[in-house]
Amino acid sequence: MFERFTKAARAVVKGAVEHAERSGSTVVTKEHVLLALLDREGTRAAAALRALCPPANRPSLVAALADARRRAGLSRADASALADLGIDVGAIVARVEETHGEGALAGDRKDSGWWKGRPSFSREAKTVLEQSLRVALARKDREIGDEHILLALTMTGGVVAEALADHGVTYASVEAAVSTATAP
Repeated sequence: MFERFTKAARAVVKGAVEHAERSGSTVVTKEHVLLALLDREGTRAAAALRALCPPANRPSLVAALADARRRAGLSRADASALADLGIDVGAIVARVEETHGEGALAGDRKDSGWWKGRPSFSREAKTVLEQSLRVALARKDREIGDEHILLALTMTGGVVAEALADHGVTYASVEAAVSTATAP
């Protein structure tokens, strides 16, 4: 599959690994993939993201991801389902952070000195990369570009797709923006 990745798509994968390493994470997540996409310039995905989520709105997007990370990666739909069962996620997060410190549920390893090597990709991040192939095939494209990765992120559900949708970045809007963007 990776032989079909364009230079831009490979740069996104490499950027996701770098984001994971900088954060001290041993696993590359969908969030790292999105952060790598946000770093890109001069590509179809970068043009689509710039049109749909201008740089001025990106701090709010990153903050939404950080907020979800504080909730142990639970989406609002997950928190709502738990609330229906009488479980207040906000109260649980507050109590855990009161005892163990802010961000205790984030899963970030700050003590990763024992770990050496490259981070592996989470199941969800692998799913995004696999889905990008399916998107490219459905669009009858010969290669997998960074725009296919962005489209895959919008359709795989979870916190990243939810945060993107909250900022106007949906599958339909990205598809429209990508179709009007020119190839680099």
